[in-house]
Amino acid sequence: MPTAETRLPIGCDFAELLDAARRGDERALAALWRELQPALLRYLRAVDADAAEDIASDTWLEVTRRLDRFSGGERDFRGWLFTIARHRLIDARRRAARHRTAPVAWLPERPGADDPAADVLAGLSTEASVRLVSELPPEQAEAVLLRVMAGLDTERVARIMGKQPGNVRVLSHRGLRSLARRLTVLDAGPNIPEAAAL
Repeated sequence: MPTAETRLPIGCDFAELLDAARRGDERALAALWRELQPALLRYLRAVDADAAEDIASDTWLEVTRRLDRFSGGERDFRGWLFTIARHRLIDARRRAARHRTAPVAWLPERPGADDPAADVLAGLSTEASVRLVSELPPEQAEAVLLRVMAGLDTERVARIMGKQPGNVRVLSHRGLRSLARRLTVLDAGPNIPEAAAL
């Protein structure tokens, strides 16, 4: 059982942690929140910066209400959490469309070590990442963010986005390829031939 002083990471103790959270153990739910909230917030800030905190709160509220109906392991839980968040995001966008709010801003997360996105996004500052990812088409950016930031596999991202896994692979590949091209241009810097500068 987790204590207030112990932060149990999700992993081998996930089933025990989940059972404790289902029984109403606030420390177990807090451990789940501490483990997943940072990635969830980064995803939500990327797709709707103004409403990210509210959507995250709504997401966790729904998680606590439906926790007894959840079944599966750690990866399933992570996918379930991001699915709920995406549904809350869609609801927020619908409300925003009725009220004509500000456009979407994108904020990527630090890539995982085993993800091809690591080669593309590694070493970029947050500001540079935001600028680059915000230039991608929204679906490409979302696919890259869910794969990189949330650490979800292609099949889970496909379920969250309501797309076929092949479509997610294509969106991710195109987004990463576009980011790689832009990084190459940025690394080259302003190469103005001397003759052109005269």
